[in-house]
Amino acid sequence: MGAYILRRLFLLVPTLIGIIAVNFFIIQAAPGGPVEQMIAKLESGELNTLSRVTGDKSMEAFSSEKQSLSTYRGSRGVDPELIKELEVLYGFDKPLHQRFFKMLKDFICFDFGESFYKNKKVITLIKEKLPVSVSLGLWSTFIIYLVSIPLGIKKAVSHGSKFDIYTSTFITIGHAIPVFLFAVLLIILFAGGNYFDIFPLKGLTSVNFDELSFFGKIKDYLSHIFLPVLSLSIGGFATLTLLTKNSFLDEIHRQYVLTAKAKGLDEKSVLYGHVFRNAMLIIIAGFPSAFIGMFFSGSLLIEVIFSLDGLGLLGFESAITRDYPVMFGSLYIFTLLGLLIRIISDLTYTFVDPRIDFETRTG
Repeated sequence: MGAYILRRLFLLVPTLIGIIAVNFFIIQAAPGGPVEQMIAKLESGELNTLSRVTGDKSMEAFSSEKQSLSTYRGSRGVDPELIKELEVLYGFDKPLHQRFFKMLKDFICFDFGESFYKNKKVITLIKEKLPVSVSLGLWSTFIIYLVSIPLGIKKAVSHGSKFDIYTSTFITIGHAIPVFLFAVLLIILFAGGNYFDIFPLKGLTSVNFDELSFFGKIKDYLSHIFLPVLSLSIGGFATLTLLTKNSFLDEIHRQYVLTAKAKGLDEKSVLYGHVFRNAMLIIIAGFPSAFIGMFFSGSLLIEVIFSLDGLGLLGFESAITRDYPVMFGSLYIFTLLGLLIRIISDLTYTFVDPRIDFETRTG
């Protein structure tokens, strides 16, 4: 197993570099970069907005430009000297390949630079937003797996019964309705809408969180996260439940199960001693993508609706504003995390079924 892990770790490096390279050159080639956006703001006279967005380091760079701006406002273009200074400010004065290799060198040392607009280091921004995304991702994934796997097993055992039909109807409806509609409905019902005012609507914790007792902090945190997590979880039950059911149904009808029953083993012993180990493999295989999707990309609308400032919102804002350090730094961290989780997933295979031997794989 050790050789397999080393091989996967070795392949991780070129895979990570390839993903970063493809995204880097595509995004850099797209119009509307930070220099173009700043020129547009300068031409439109948004000086107050400019000073607020770009931070202190930009104030010095633009002190001389403010005086000369009126000369070029309304003309065909912008002073070439001003464009050059903008390029230097954002690091676009170097060729594309030099910027790419410098970025890779910095990323190896986990130096992701500083945001173009927030005047903070990228790693600091990610640390600030991480608690929200960790809360949404981990709790939602935990609840989905906690409910869907037992429900899927029960549906497989009672295939064709009223329980199977009714539960399939409910989870299919839940899957078909968009997540944000559930979120809005829960707000109307339980967060000060037209009915009950039970749960808070904004933030991950209350303003007086530090003043609360230990159990008071737990209660406050859970009350803030309950509705967002429930909104994310409802739509996620269908896929995993039906996957679990079909996987178990496929195994239940295999010859080894009939042989085990013929030897006198009871239903539970056959189900959990033989079927479970084989049926769970396909579910484990889908865990990394499910976790990563729920962790990072699935929470953007929920963050907006419930006023949660997490990684989903950070990634969306950085893409809109072309905040390249945040975009590429986040991509590097999340891609690396995703690749490592896939290796952990393979290790989980061997834990569930020790018969699997990755050492014999040559690819």
